[in-house]
Order: sequence, then C-alpha cells, then structure tokens
Amino acid sequence: MENMNQAMFYPTRRDFAVMALTLIVAGGLLGLAEPNPPSAPSATKPILGSTAFDWEKLVVKTTKVGASRKVCQAPTATLDELECHVTTLNQGQWAHPAHQHLDEELIIVKEGTVEALVAGTWTKLGPGSVIFQASNVEHAIRNAGETPATYHVIKWNSPGMLKQKAEAAAAAKGK
Repeated sequence: MENMNQAMFYPTRRDFAVMALTLIVAGGLLGLAEPNPPSAPSATKPILGSTAFDWEKLVVKTTKVGASRKVCQAPTATLDELECHVTTLNQGQWAHPAHQHLDEELIIVKEGTVEALVAGTWTKLGPGSVIFQASNVEHAIRNAGETPATYHVIKWNSPGMLKQKAEAAAAAKGK
C-alpha cells in the first residue's frame, strides 16, 4: 500500500488522439521506405506474383540449335529476378559454349539425353534428372542423344546481384 499516494494515469481522449496520430505517422513513414532501391529491377518491372504458365500457350522461338520458350523473367517479392525458360536442343547441339556467371541455375531434363558440364565433369543424364549449376562455376549442356532434348532452366538473381552485374559490365566497358 505504499504506492497509494502516487497518482494513477488515466489516458484522456487527447492522449488517445496523440497515440493514434503517432502510429499513423510512423506507419506512413514506414510505408514510404522503399524495399527495393530505384536501381533494383522492380523499379521498372512489376513484381511477379503467383501465376500459372500453360505449356500450350508458351511461344516457341526457333533457334539455330533447336527452340526455346520463355516462361518468365521478372523480379519477385524476394528476388531481383527470377527467370525460367525451356530449351530444346537438336541432336548433337550445344546450348552455348562453356561459361560461368554470377547467378545460379537449376536445370530439369524433360525429355531426351543431355551431357552437362558440372563442377568440371561431363555427366550424361536423361528425363527427370536435375542439375544445379552454382555461381561462378564453368558449366555447359549439350544434346548427347539420338532425339531432341528438352530441359527447363530456372535461374535467379538474389538481391543486389543485378546491380553488381551492371557495375561489373560498366567497369569492363571503361577499361
């Protein structure tokens, strides 16, 4: 009972109004904080939301080595960019020479037989096989079968990677 002499605090309407105004202003300021800086891709492309891609509606582009279908290439809520495409390689063809890049990719073999350069070793793989190509590791893929080979490629750029790529490209041009 020693606290009996202390005054009790009973909030008034004014106190509630000040608290509410403070919360509104603080919330508004948080809303103004841009999650992606202006140089991030979402500043120019809309964020990819949940969607479905109908195989029959994907546009087939004929290439000199087979065909390709672009599924998507856009920023997501957690990535600077998510890219997915489907490549078909004619018998004996390579997608491109061995190379390396900053982004990582996952390849899922749909049909046919491929050989993939993975961590310095060529590996022959068939339908249902999955290949992970790590960042900055030389890799390649070629059709090693008697029929066309089709595979899905899923690539992603984590936050800051596209900016880093752009800076590296600008620095290379400046040399």
